Amino acid sequence: MSGIDAGQLKHLVVAPALAALGLDGDVAVNLVTGTALAESRGTYVRQIGGGPALGLWQMEPATHDDCWVNFLCYPVGKRFERILQGMLSQDLPRSAQLVSNLRYASAMARIRYYRVSAPLPATSDPAALSRFHKQYYNTAAGAADPLSNIPYFRQAVMV
Repeated sequence: MSGIDAGQLKHLVVAPALAALGLDGDVAVNLVTGTALAESRGTYVRQIGGGPALGLWQMEPATHDDCWVNFLCYPVGKRFERILQGMLSQDLPRSAQLVSNLRYASAMARIRYYRVSAPLPATSDPAALSRFHKQYYNTAAGAADPLSNIPYFRQAVMV
């Protein structure tokens, strides 16, 4: 099965969404694009095996909701809250839009990374991006393998 074109995802979805947040730049765009490729192969919008993760970025509703409850409603997150509200459609709950609203889902993945106290990697080195993804997006107990995911981050950098 083939998925979404990685170059189109990066340039037409991720880059504009992150620019709208003011959280763009090559490293951030490559990290968020690579995350979609590593998490879902840019193909699946429901977690295989029936887990809770949603969308190309495979964000769990609990993680999504935590971003809203413990970050976006506080002064430090308010500027992002307003922008994210503008990305939402009005006919679906926010977490359901992780599946159907690519712009919003990519922005929420960036918010997840933004909340990490560690700085983004200094460069778009695929191995560094994959390690950062494993440590700060997937978690130690998660299924992501930072070595086997390097090709996905390399693809994100190259497209």
